[in-house]
Amino acid sequence: MERLVNKRILLGVTGGIAAYKSADLVRRLQDAGSEVRVVMTAGACEFITPLTMQALSGHPVHTDLLDPRAEAGMGHIELARWADLVLIAPASANFMARMAHGHGNDLLTTLCLATGAPIAIAPAMNQQMWADTATQKNLLILQEKGVRVFGPGAGSQACGEVGPGRMLEPSEIVQMAAEVFDHDLLTGLHVVINAGPTREAIDPVRYITNQSSGKMGFAIAEAAAEAGARVTLISGPVNLPTPTRVKRIDVVRARDMYEACLSAVDGGCDIFIATAAVADYRPTVTADHKIKKSTEEIHLTLVKNPDIVAAVSAHDKRPFTVGFAAETRDVMNYARAKLENKKLDMIATNDVSGENVGFNSDNNALTVIWPGGHKVLPLAAKRQIAKQLVELVAIRYKR
Repeated sequence: MERLVNKRILLGVTGGIAAYKSADLVRRLQDAGSEVRVVMTAGACEFITPLTMQALSGHPVHTDLLDPRAEAGMGHIELARWADLVLIAPASANFMARMAHGHGNDLLTTLCLATGAPIAIAPAMNQQMWADTATQKNLLILQEKGVRVFGPGAGSQACGEVGPGRMLEPSEIVQMAAEVFDHDLLTGLHVVINAGPTREAIDPVRYITNQSSGKMGFAIAEAAAEAGARVTLISGPVNLPTPTRVKRIDVVRARDMYEACLSAVDGGCDIFIATAAVADYRPTVTADHKIKKSTEEIHLTLVKNPDIVAAVSAHDKRPFTVGFAAETRDVMNYARAKLENKKLDMIATNDVSGENVGFNSDNNALTVIWPGGHKVLPLAAKRQIAKQLVELVAIRYKR
C-alpha cells in the first residue's frame, strides 16, 4: 500500500445506499498515506451528509459547480488540477451514463472532463440495472476512454435481490487504487533534505550569512515528494513557500540545523541530501546589544561550526548520504575530495561563479559524482534538474 503515500485522492460520491461505505473508504485511504478531498452529488447528500465526510477527510466537502469561494469561482478546475486520482465510489448507473456521454451538468462530471489525472469508478447498483444493455454499453464507452473499473462485487443487495452490482469493500478499493500508480522511485522511503543559508548572529541586528536562496533544495524536496517519498525539509531563513506534501522545519543557526538534521536521522532516515549552504564559522561571542560604530576597525573571532553532512555520514544509523559542493574554481577536484573525505555516497557540484546558475537563479547545472562514476546534468530549470537528480539518487540508492 506504499504506493498511496503522499497521493492526492479526489473521492466522488454519487447517490446510492452504498454511499455509507464511502465514509470508511476515506479513512482507509488516509491510513494508506493519501490526502483525500470529497465531492458529493446532490443524490449522495440524501444518503450521507457532507458534514460526515468533512469530519472524516478534514477538508470542506465540495458540492457546487460554481463555488464563489474558489479561485475565479471555478472550483472544478482547481480540484481537477489537484488530484492524482479521481475515484468515484459509489458510481451509480445514472452517473456512469452521464460520464460516458460527456455530460458536465454538475461538479463531479465537470471535473472528470477537466482533469488529466486517472479516473476510476466503483459501480454500485441493483443487479438488474447493472445487467441492463444501456449500462453495459456505457461501461464499454468508459473503458474505451481509459476509465478504470473497480468491481462490482456480487452478493446480497439492499433491495433484497442477489447478484452482481454491489460496491466492493473499501479495503478492496484501496488496494486497486494503489495499483493505479507505478511503484514510484522513492515510494515508502523517508528523505531528509536541508536547504537555504544559515545566519550566525554578531549582535541583535547583524549576522553572517551567504547568498543561498534555498531554491535548489526546495525543488529537490518537491521532486522527492512527487517520487513517492515522505519528505522532511530542514530550511534556513528563506522566502519560499513550502512544497506540498513536505514537512518543513525552520531553523536559523548552523547549530540549530545540525541538531535538527541529526534528530531526523536518529528518528529513521533512508536518504539524506545536504543542499544547505551552512555557515562554516560563527562568532565566538554574540554581543547582547547592538555594537556601536565607535572605531575604524572591529575584530571578530570566529569558531568553526559542526559539519552536518560529515556527521550524518558517520552516524550509527547512517542513511544514503548526498552532499553538495558549490564552488567558484577547481570545481571537480574540490568535489571529489569532499566525496572521499566525508565518505559520501554521492556529491552534486556546480560552479556558482556565473550569473545564470547557482544562488538565487532559477536555473542550475550539476555534475553528480559517486565512487567510480559521474553524470553531467546540463543547464536547465532547477525543477528539472531536481527531478533528474532524484532519479539518479534513487538508482544509486537501490544499487
